[in-house]
Amino acid sequence: MKTLRMIRCALFGALLGAAPLCAAQDKAEPLLGGDIVSRYIWRGMDAGSAAIQPFVGVEYKGLSVSAWGSYGFADADDVKEFDLTVSYTIKGFNIGITDYWFSEGLDPEGRYFKYDAHGTNHVFEANIGYDFKYVVLQWYTNFAGNDGTNNDGKRAYSSYFEISAPFSAAHVDWTATLGMVPYGTDFYGTKGFAVTNVALKASYDVHINDAFSFPIYAQVIANPCSQRAYLVFGLTLQM
Repeated sequence: MKTLRMIRCALFGALLGAAPLCAAQDKAEPLLGGDIVSRYIWRGMDAGSAAIQPFVGVEYKGLSVSAWGSYGFADADDVKEFDLTVSYTIKGFNIGITDYWFSEGLDPEGRYFKYDAHGTNHVFEANIGYDFKYVVLQWYTNFAGNDGTNNDGKRAYSSYFEISAPFSAAHVDWTATLGMVPYGTDFYGTKGFAVTNVALKASYDVHINDAFSFPIYAQVIANPCSQRAYLVFGLTLQM
C-alpha cells in the first residue's frame, strides 16, 4: 500500500538523517542501551517470556528518533519485534509516531518490507500526551497496518489511554499506572471499555560513572480484563 510505504520511508529517512544532525550539533544526545526482562508484558498483555530488548537512537532539542526491539531468549517461539519511533517533546507536551513490526501477523512469512494493507505485519500508531509532573497522560491510536477489528468486524483504530504517577519513597523511584482501552477491539482482546493495565513499578538506579548507569526494577502488573497478573524483574544497560 502506497500510504504505508510513504510512512515507512519517512521514518527511515528520519532515522538515517539523525547521524549528520548528531555530528553538526554539539548537544545532540545519543540513546544506546538495552533491557533484560524476566517476561515481556506490554500494556497489561503477555507478549512473551524472558527477552533482550535493545534500543538505539538520537535526541536533539526535544526531537527523538529511535529503534527498539524485543527478542525472546527463553522460548524460541516468542514473537520477534522491531519498532521505529519519531517523537517530539516540548515542555510537558509530547507527540509521536511508532512503526511496530512483528515476526507474526497477516504475512505468514514474516517479511519486513511487505506493506500491503491487508497483508502486512506492521502496525502504525500515533500518540499524544502531557506530563503534568505528578501525573502523566498518554493516548495511543493505531491508524494503519495490521490493526484489530471492532465488534462489527471493521477496522477498530485500536486505542489505549494511560495515566501514570511517578513518586519517590524509601529511596526508590516508583510509578503507579492505570491503562484502559476505551472501546472494543480484538487487538487488545476487549469487547468494550476495559481496564487492561494496573501496575506498580519500583526502580533503583545504580550509577557506575557519569557515562554508565545500571538501573534495576521490579513491577507488579494486573490485567483485570484478562484476569491475569504478573511480577516482572528487569535491568537496563544504558550509555
